[in-house]
Amino acid sequence: MSETPPNTLQYRFDGPEDAPVLILGPSLGTTWHMWDRQVPELMKQWRVFRFDLPGHGGAPAHPAASVTELTARLLGTLDSLGVQRFGYAGCALGGAVGIELALRHPERVASLALVAASPRFGTADEFRQRGVIVRTNGLDPIARTAPDRWFTGGFAAAQPAITEWAVQMVRTTDPGCYIAACEALATFDVRGEMGRVGVPTLVLVGSDDQVTGPAEARTLVAGIPDARLAVVPGASHLVPVEQPAAVTDLLVRHFSTAWQPSYDTGQTVLPGFQPAAPVPLAPPQAVPVAEIAPAAGPAQPAGQPDRYETGMKIRREVLGDAHVEQTLAQAGEFCGDFEEFATRYAWGEIWDRPGLDRRTRSCITLTALVTGGHLEDLAVHIRAALRNGLTPDEIKEVLLQTGVYSGMPAAGRAFTVAQRVIREETTPAE
Repeated sequence: MSETPPNTLQYRFDGPEDAPVLILGPSLGTTWHMWDRQVPELMKQWRVFRFDLPGHGGAPAHPAASVTELTARLLGTLDSLGVQRFGYAGCALGGAVGIELALRHPERVASLALVAASPRFGTADEFRQRGVIVRTNGLDPIARTAPDRWFTGGFAAAQPAITEWAVQMVRTTDPGCYIAACEALATFDVRGEMGRVGVPTLVLVGSDDQVTGPAEARTLVAGIPDARLAVVPGASHLVPVEQPAAVTDLLVRHFSTAWQPSYDTGQTVLPGFQPAAPVPLAPPQAVPVAEIAPAAGPAQPAGQPDRYETGMKIRREVLGDAHVEQTLAQAGEFCGDFEEFATRYAWGEIWDRPGLDRRTRSCITLTALVTGGHLEDLAVHIRAALRNGLTPDEIKEVLLQTGVYSGMPAAGRAFTVAQRVIREETTPAE
C-alpha cells in the first residue's frame, strides 16, 4: 500500500515479484477487499495487483469524473512501478476500466475478464439521480440499500457480518468521490466500439444480478470478437463476494488458458507452470448491439465545431436523457426546427461558453424563470440545478434573493414548485 498523489491510485501487491501481473479492479462503493477470497489462489500463479477507487477504502479523495480519467490514473500508477503488460479482471466500474484499457491501450492488456459489467450501465439519468441523493442526504441511504443491490436475499440473510461489512464500506466512502464515480458511469458508453476489443475476454455474471445481469453480459459477448460467457448460479451483482470459489476457479482457468507465451511475447511465465484445462463456457449468443446514431442537424462550416452535437450533449447532461427524449418526441415536425435552434444556440453556444460554470448558469436560469413566471420550466431547471451540483439550501437562497427583486408572489410560487421537485429528486427509492 502506498500514499498516492492525485494522478495515481492507492494500490497493493500480493504474490511473487517475478510472476506475471494480474490486476483486479473494484466496483463502485467497494474497496480492494472485495477480492480477498480470490487472492490466495490467484497469487500462486500471478503477482496480484489491487487498487482502490479515489476516496474509497481510505484512499485520498481526488475525484475522477470519467472512466477515461480513472484509466489514466491506473496506467500512471503502473508506469511508476514498471508494469507494462498485464491481465485484467474488473467488476462493474472496474470492468468499465478494463474495457477502456482494451480499447485505448490494447498493447498493455494480455487478457481480460469482465465481471458484472456492461457496455453502458443503465442510463445517465439513474446515476446522476444517485449523485443528487448523495449530495443532499449523504451516503447513508445508498449504504443501507447496498446489500439489496449486491447480494441475493438468501445470502444477505445468512451472512449478516458480510452484509454489515458492505454497508460500512459504502458509508465510509468519500461522498464527493462517490458522486464523481456516478458521473463516470453516467457518461460511459462503448456500445458502438465493442468489436475493437481484441483480447481474449471472459464475461462473468451472477444469474440473479439485477444491476448488470445476464442480458448485459450477453450483449458484451455478442460484441467482443473473442469472448466467452460464464453465468454463476445463485449470485447477484457482487458475485466475487457471494460465490468466491466459483469466481476464483473461472478466473484461474481463463487467465491460465488465454494468456500464453505465444500470445503474449516476452511475458514472464512461472517456472514449471502447467495451464489448467479450459472450463466449458457458453458460446456467444446473437444479441444485437445497439448502434449510436449521430444527432441530426445541418452541416457546420469546415473547421467549426458542430454546435448541435455539442448542444445535445450538454442538454442531455443538464436536463436528463428522459426529459430530452420526451421533449423531442412531443415536438413533432412543426416544432422540430425550434428544438434544433434551441439545442444549437441555447445549449451549444450559451451553455458551452467558458465564462461561467454550470452551477452559476443554473442560478441565473432559476432567477430568470421565477421573474418571468415560467413555473413549468422552473421545475425542469430545479432538477437541472440539482444535477449541476446545487444543494437544496443553495436553491433556497437563490429563490430568496430573487424574491427581493422580482416580487414575493413570484417567489412564493417558485418555492412551492421547488419544494415539490426537491422532495421528488432527493428522496431515496424504497
